[in-house]
Amino acid sequence: MIASGSRYVALGSSFAAGPGISPIVDPPAGRSGNNYAHLVASELGLDLVDVTYSGATTAHLLDTPQDEAPPQLDALTADTALVTITIGGNDLEYVGTFLRGSFLNTIAKPATILGRRVANRIRARVSYLKDEASYQSVADSLTAVVERARERSPEARILLVDYLSLVGPATRPRRDVPLNEEQLPSIAMMADGLAGAFAKAAAATGADLIAASAASRDHAIGSPEPWTTGFTMLPLNLGGFVPYHPNSAGMRAVADLVLDALKQ
Repeated sequence: MIASGSRYVALGSSFAAGPGISPIVDPPAGRSGNNYAHLVASELGLDLVDVTYSGATTAHLLDTPQDEAPPQLDALTADTALVTITIGGNDLEYVGTFLRGSFLNTIAKPATILGRRVANRIRARVSYLKDEASYQSVADSLTAVVERARERSPEARILLVDYLSLVGPATRPRRDVPLNEEQLPSIAMMADGLAGAFAKAAAATGADLIAASAASRDHAIGSPEPWTTGFTMLPLNLGGFVPYHPNSAGMRAVADLVLDALKQ
């Protein structure tokens, strides 16, 4: 257990930041006051420094500024007691690939020559499969993030928190997501590769692994109680949501997984 009042630094991309989940406390970052880091910090009385940022890659943690924000690892200090890390999906263009595929299938629905031509042009640019080297690169980058975090915060407990599942046993192509029977399994394979990269990094560094991906398979899109959003083309100001991202229930579930790990 981490003592109340301890310094907690949250690192990561949008699956940690929580875009679209009210309240948004940092609009440029898409950072929610109800993301899993805020929920954990509130429950344990921790001093949270949340530098999660939507769109971040592992490079934005290690050495590359993002917009006006410095590399996220700069937030770590010698007195940091807890660090959570959710990053790597954008290195693979995981959600971006899902979105592009969904968008092209949506605009291709009208049986028009123009619709088919536009969709075919976009489809040619969408790669649903990554090679093993891509996943290994993410694993190596995650390992580097943990090692650098240990250098800056040698007394901290470090948790690698992987990504909530978007696709699960209940997800139906064409009905729950605008992808066909060939595309959907490819997205699931990418998710498995991302989860595998987290597992490799945890094994290499000894960091704790919070396998949100496994815990959420039965809560993927199309399930009775999804922890992630589906697809929409509506903007937020017209009643839409951020597609293919954690919802409030998903953030609560990840927070509970982190809390359970800290109590052990």
